[in-house]
Order: sequence, then structure tokens, then C-alpha cells
Amino acid sequence: MNEKNTYLKGRGAQINTANPYHNLVYDQTPIDWSMAEEDHPSLRTEFIKVHPKTMLNKVTSPDIPADFSINPYQGCEHGCVYCYARNTHPYWGYSAGLDFEQKILVKQNAAALLEKKLQHKKWKATPLMMSGNTDCYQPAEKEMKITRSLLEVIWKYRHPVGIITKNSLIMRDLDLLKKLNEHNLVHVTLSITTLDEKLRMLLEPRTATIQSRLRTLEKLSAEGIPCNVMMAPIIPGLNDHEIFQMVKTVADLGARAIGYTLVRLNGDVAEIFTDWIRKTMPDRADKVLNKIKECHGGSLSDNRFGKRMSGEGNIAKIISKQFRVAKEKYLKDRSTPPYNCEMHEDFKSPQLKLF
Repeated sequence: MNEKNTYLKGRGAQINTANPYHNLVYDQTPIDWSMAEEDHPSLRTEFIKVHPKTMLNKVTSPDIPADFSINPYQGCEHGCVYCYARNTHPYWGYSAGLDFEQKILVKQNAAALLEKKLQHKKWKATPLMMSGNTDCYQPAEKEMKITRSLLEVIWKYRHPVGIITKNSLIMRDLDLLKKLNEHNLVHVTLSITTLDEKLRMLLEPRTATIQSRLRTLEKLSAEGIPCNVMMAPIIPGLNDHEIFQMVKTVADLGARAIGYTLVRLNGDVAEIFTDWIRKTMPDRADKVLNKIKECHGGSLSDNRFGKRMSGEGNIAKIISKQFRVAKEKYLKDRSTPPYNCEMHEDFKSPQLKLF
């Protein structure tokens, strides 16, 4: 492999794509991170404090079954090379590539903002989605504990919440999850893209290992906490052959349900993913990219509601059928209990009841 195609270990993206909002073009000189010291500038993560005015983001997509999402961090050190959230980083003045993994925006006033919202006399409880954009349990959370502070507010006001994560760090907050679950206030979804640890290390270099995620699923399920799994994304030619084994594995560990999305490479993610796969799997790159295009009308990207997450064409149909058959075989008659949206009104600030 020549210098131009050197794979940079330790991160997902291999390049910084240009930022169209600021006319910035980044140096693309490759660095062999496997030989770099841990404090090398190309390995280091920068945490940047920001002070947003709100913590709830209105979900407008008909493809997502939630009204509001919460994201305590912008950018994500997990480094998933396919992540659609990369396209939000240019709005903050950074690149969707390496910057997305290395420049993490930290919302330290998150809990106070959420509490203010949940106290409001006009607020009506509806399930909140934690990690609608970036993972609320990414590595920074171990020290910063912003996600835990949000869960403390959610418990204080007895508000329903759904959590999506790839990180076993969620087990740290088992005490809060158990309290919430006693009143049907929480669902947990674990994102498990593959059962192949070698593939995981390339696709999602700083996420929890596959075995760690499976153990987390088993432990949470054993505690009675409703757990689902998302096999997301399905990347034809990389992990689509794992569908039956994935469904069986997570069903055996207690999952109530499983869902999936088909990979779509919108915006800068197309360039980032194409560069990544040509460096990591040059012999399979064209095959995988062509299969992705076949699922999206000849394009790597897809913005069509109703189609963008499930795709179309023969490959997409085969994937959909496999999931239907696997769920019928391994997850039949399982269900996730509905959220309790009734308790919250009784736990708003007592002062508000005077109005």
C-alpha cells in the first residue's frame, strides 16, 4: 500500500473534508497514527464548551418515531465512519471528517436547560430521544457526566425517555435506569452494527467492543429494563450476511425487538466513506459502493422520506425479507411496553400549580 493510501489507525475518518460554509480546505497529508505518540496532535481530542439556549431539538422527520431529541455533545469520538451526524459539524465551523471526532462541543448547561423546559406549565410529556444525533455515552461522558445529570432531571420530573447508545458506559447509570423502569419511563436501544470485532474496529474504532455491548444487553435485560437493538446501518457487502445470526444472538440475550437502517452516504459522508473503504478494503471498495448505489437509485445518498432508511431495489428487498423472517423466528410475541406519559404532570414545580 503506497503512502497515498495509508490507513490512519485510531480514528474512523481518514480525511477532513472541506467546509463549504467557511471556504476552508484542509491539509490531507497522511500520518501513520500507529507509529504516533498518544499526545500527537492528530490523535488528541479537543473539548470545547458551548452554551446553547435549548436542549430539545424538534424532530421533523416522519421516518423517526420521536418528537424531540437531546444531544449533550456535538461531534463524537466514537468515530463511526458512516455516521450521518457528521454533516452537522460544518455548521459549527468544522469539518465533517476528522474534526467531527476530534473537536467535541460540550453542553455543560444541559441539565439546567432541560429542567427549565420540563418545569414549564405548557410542556406536555412526550418520550425524549437521547442520542438522536451523537452518542450521549461517548468516551467524554465518563468524566463529564452530562448525560447522567440529564437522567437525574428526567427522574426528578418522572419524564419518559428513550436512550440509544453504542457504549457500555450506560451501565454506570443502572441505578437511575432501574428507578425510571419501575414506572415505565425508559427504553434502551443498543446499536450493534456487526458481530465481527475486526470489522467493528475499522467501522467504529472508539466504540465499545461487540462483546461488551452484548453483555450490556444481557445485563440490562436481566434487570427487566426494556432493551431493543438497532443493526444500523446495514452496509451491503460488509455486514448484510450477519442478519440472521444477529437477530438470534440478541434475542437469546433478552432483546425485545430489533430494527435496522440501510446505509446512506449523504453530504460529506460519501467522500469520507469512499476514502475510508478504498484505504481499508481496496479489493472490495467498488463492489460495496456499487451495492450501496443500487439501493438508492444509483446514488450513494438518499434524502427521500420513506425510502432513505430502507432503500429500494433487489438488495434492499432481500435485506427487508431476511429481517422479517428472522424476527418471526426469534422474536415472535415479544414487545416493548408503552411509555408512561402520565406521571410528569404531578412532578412539575409546585409553584406552577398556583397559576
